[in-house]
Amino acid sequence: MPITLESHQDIAVLRIDHGGGNTLDTDSCRELVLRLEEVEQARAVVLTGTGRVFSAGVDLKRVDEGGAAYVSQFLPLLSDALLAVFGCPRPVVAALNGHAVAGGAVLAAACDHRVLGSGTIGVTELLVGVPFPLAALEILRCAYGTAPLPSLTYSGETRSGEDALAAGLVDELAPPDQVLDRALAVADRLGELPAEAFAHTKAQIRQPFHERIAEYRHSDDPEVERLWRSPAALAAVKSYVDRVLR
Repeated sequence: MPITLESHQDIAVLRIDHGGGNTLDTDSCRELVLRLEEVEQARAVVLTGTGRVFSAGVDLKRVDEGGAAYVSQFLPLLSDALLAVFGCPRPVVAALNGHAVAGGAVLAAACDHRVLGSGTIGVTELLVGVPFPLAALEILRCAYGTAPLPSLTYSGETRSGEDALAAGLVDELAPPDQVLDRALAVADRLGELPAEAFAHTKAQIRQPFHERIAEYRHSDDPEVERLWRSPAALAAVKSYVDRVLR
């Protein structure tokens, strides 16, 4: 299974275990949504990866292999998976066991708290040649504010350690062998808050972003899909895959 479920008392640990890069494709996106539905009764959720990568983001090899038809199938599932994390009423803590890049960084941003153990974090979509779905941009806006978005997205820069902390991309650092334990401790603390009050407060904080997504997604998603499906974008993805991933 692309997403495994472990239980630490009444805290659910969702672990991305999907190929070497813990990538996001149609299977892992569907699985993440289903797993979050399964853990509705948990006090809190910790989201982490397997090995030395939290998530390298979109599985560009599958995009390259599947072409335009795959893009049309995949992009709505990607937004649904990101929004499932973002809209989870329970506390969600990211245990960043390794690199959180592109969609992996957005996945981390969708959580309530980010603990970085090792690796880098940053959004690199424009370096590949594809735009962000609206849901992804609004999640980044909620986590980091509007002002940092241009430099964060235009540069495609990734940061690690103290640089990531100073830039506000993560909330705290932990030794790599302690990142899961630290994330569980934060989840335990947040999970002790009254569940209904926490859920309502979280919904209040995120309401403007959910509203923008609901209002504009129906018009923006087709444009994002058109750009991802374009021959230029697919050629850029192929070039990136051949140059970097193969």
